[in-house]
Amino acid sequence: MSAARKAAGNAAGSGSLRIVGGEWRRRVLRFPDAEGLRPTPDRVRETLFNWLGQDLTGLSCLDLFAGSGALGLEAASRGAEKVVMVEANPRVAEALGSNIRLLAVSGRVELVRQDALKFASSTPLKFDVIFLDPPYRQGWIEKLCPLLPRLLHEDAVIYAEAEVPLEGCGEWRTARSGRAGQVYFHLMRRGNPQDAGSSSSDLPGHL
Repeated sequence: MSAARKAAGNAAGSGSLRIVGGEWRRRVLRFPDAEGLRPTPDRVRETLFNWLGQDLTGLSCLDLFAGSGALGLEAASRGAEKVVMVEANPRVAEALGSNIRLLAVSGRVELVRQDALKFASSTPLKFDVIFLDPPYRQGWIEKLCPLLPRLLHEDAVIYAEAEVPLEGCGEWRTARSGRAGQVYFHLMRRGNPQDAGSSSSDLPGHL
């Protein structure tokens, strides 16, 4: 099994994900096999939403590399007012659309079939939370850093996963971070990370 597939590692198994909190807690959704598709593991999502707060009511979220939909659908389950999910792979996007229809959340969750950079460069929308879980070793986060101010509200936060630890992205600096196996995950806030109470965590597991 490849490292990317093992990153899905939890009880839901390969090709499926489990919503871990909110309205659809324990719902299991299917997604297709695709190169580089790397769903955020359950325990990492639990940590992320402990950081963000369990209730996202009123917030707008952007899942810029939606993939399996683990992050965007988790946010919607926890009450996010609007979730935009961007996915360029037609087959993966088709599965995402099926899951959105299955959950009957088309009014709150919008699927955009587009390249991430093209969307980030052209959308007039601004968001409170952005999820960045791009394919590794392709420089995606570096390419996106200059576009973040046009995508995000002043007090917005960034969640980013990467193969290496990140100090920040543009004006947003890492305030909280953790590691699960070979995956480094970060919560970034604008300005001095000390203002948000910097912390880190290591989760057991392997990739």
